[in-house]
Amino acid sequence: MIDAVFACNGGFLAAGDALTEPVGLTAAQWQVLGFLEDGPATAAEVARRRGLRRQSVQETVNRLLRNGMLDRSPNPADARAPVLSLTRRARAALRQLGDAQVAWAEDVAAQVPQEDLETTLRTLQRLRGVVAQPRLR
Repeated sequence: MIDAVFACNGGFLAAGDALTEPVGLTAAQWQVLGFLEDGPATAAEVARRRGLRRQSVQETVNRLLRNGMLDRSPNPADARAPVLSLTRRARAALRQLGDAQVAWAEDVAAQVPQEDLETTLRTLQRLRGVVAQPRLR
């Protein structure tokens, strides 16, 4: 099962890279920008909520800052962790990606029964909760 999830994730990342290439982004950058569509956050918050390593997210954030896709603001709660927000350029790229992503997702979903998709989503959500629990090693 884990192998299948990893393989599926690889396929999603490849599809994301193909979808984002015309706007000059990668799938990893799209993940960060997509999270920040809901509002400003720190790199650590993005990493925690997406289940990613903070260092990987920080590298992606640094590229997005250099490319003019993100703004950085002081964080009153932690001076070492600036708050990140989308620039107009990032919002335009996300708008451009929107239609392509919807068309791709609808095509994929049309090939898998709705009941299977719902069961898979519930199962993955439950598994994420289980693996997030601390374990004795």
